[in-house]
Parts: sequence; C-alpha cells; structure tokens
Amino acid sequence: MLGVLDASTLDLLAYSPPGWGATLLRGLWNSVLIATGAYALGLLIGTAGAYGKLYGSPLVKDLLSVYTTVVRAVPELVLILILYFAVTDAVNQIILAFGGNRIEISGVVAGIAVLGVVQGAYATEVLRGAILAVPTGQIEAAKAMGMPAGLLARRITLPLMLSFAIPGLANLWLVATKDTALLAVVGFAELTQATRQAASTTKAFFTFYAAAGVLYLVLSIASTMMFARIEKWARRGQRRPEG
Repeated sequence: MLGVLDASTLDLLAYSPPGWGATLLRGLWNSVLIATGAYALGLLIGTAGAYGKLYGSPLVKDLLSVYTTVVRAVPELVLILILYFAVTDAVNQIILAFGGNRIEISGVVAGIAVLGVVQGAYATEVLRGAILAVPTGQIEAAKAMGMPAGLLARRITLPLMLSFAIPGLANLWLVATKDTALLAVVGFAELTQATRQAASTTKAFFTFYAAAGVLYLVLSIASTMMFARIEKWARRGQRRPEG
C-alpha cells in the first residue's frame, strides 16, 4: 500500500504530464520574478522615502508619513485588491477620457507595482532607521570638508548604513516572497495559485500543498544564506562586538 502511495505521489509531482511538477515550478518562477521586481521597486521607493522623511520639506514629510502609516495599517490583501482593481480601472478611465482605448495591464507588471508600493512603505522605515544609525561624526567630518550632499550620500551614508539595514531588508525580501501568494486572489499564476489548481484538479490536497510548502522553505533557506553572505560583506572591516 505504501509503495502504491509513493508511486502515485511521485507521478503527481513528476515534471512531465500527467504530473504537475512543471506547473509548480513555473508558479515558483513567477513568484520569484514578482518578488524580485517588487523588492527592487520597494528599495527605490524606500530610499527616496527615507531621505524625504529625514531631509525633506514639512509637506514631503507629512505626505510620506501618511503613506507609510496607511500602507502598514491596512491589511496587505485589502491593499492588493484596491491597487489591482481600483487603480487599474482609474488608469483606464483616464485613458478613455482622453480618447484612448482601454488597455490590459500585464499580471506581472501589476503584481510588481502593487507589492512594490507595499514594500516601499516598510523599506522607508528600515532605511530611515539605518541612516539614523550612521555615526554623526563621520557625516559632520564629510560636511566640514565641503563634500556635496550627493557625494556624501554615495560615499558615506549609504555604505555605512548598509550593514545596519541588511537584517531588516532580508526580512522584507522574505515577506515579498510570501506576499506573492496573495496575488492568487486576483488569479495570477504564482506558486499558490498553481498549487490550488493542481490540488483541486487531482484532489491530492495534502500532496500539493506540502510540496508548495517545501518549495517556499527551500526559497527561504537559500535567501537567508544569501543575505548572510551579503551582511558579512557589508560588515567587512567593522569591529565585532565582544562576547
């Protein structure tokens, strides 16, 4: 009985039909693709947001505070539904108002944009805290030497704050990989949606959801190892705390 069950499970997870292995791996690839794009977009938004919160005008600081507060307060699933449907519809309404034709926004582009906005709010706070952790003496010394603001940020602030930011940014990446599962509610074929399709078709729910869990776990372990190496590189030359 056990051998039959094992054979059946392997058949279901096989790469070639009638197995669903290829479908699951395509879903995993889509998840990684969206997570990577959203993470990169979130870093861009977060970097601009962190500097805006620290050095922007009062209006900019207030707007950024509203942005980070709203995004972190509203459940991410609700934000995804609002941004995916409402914003897409608003864009089409504007295009139609100017005499254009309705457009279909790619699921990948929409997923990256939606999750990128969410990631940006959290990245703003992570990077703001990291910038504040940079020793003020080094920044003041650079200013005393007449270093322009752009050069100061590129050569002093950003390199020094990186070691403080890596742990938080690593967590954000792991959150991004898991948040892609929320896109299943809008029908995008990422790993969770692919798993749901395979499980509902074959009725082998435990097999496929367990397989999806293993794929997410492997992705998380690989990501953790990668960020550990990045953090080690970012802290090169720094004195380690004793004890």
